[in-house]
Amino acid sequence: MSKSLGGSFSRRGPDLITEELVAVLSGNGSFEFKPLFEMVYESLRARKSTSGGEEMLRLRAYEKLQSLVRQGMVEKTITKAGKFYKGCASLSTLLLVAPATVPAAV
Repeated sequence: MSKSLGGSFSRRGPDLITEELVAVLSGNGSFEFKPLFEMVYESLRARKSTSGGEEMLRLRAYEKLQSLVRQGMVEKTITKAGKFYKGCASLSTLLLVAPATVPAAV
């Protein structure tokens, strides 16, 4: 009687860090990682979703950004001034529909 180890996890959608990265990069700008992370971190703080500390979030955000680059959804440009990241058209496939706001109690 052996147990099957595969098939126990389902594919999950983008997490909060990826959602915030997509929200920032879907604009027209091009960003270095530090200002990009500061915008993502402020958004996560506003959502009260910053568990684990800033350094851990920085590492996770960088890992997710590099994953988006590998998937071809974010363009990485290396110049003398630094590395810049810009969202591609395929990034729009990750955009989620914003949840409906809950009406205030009357």
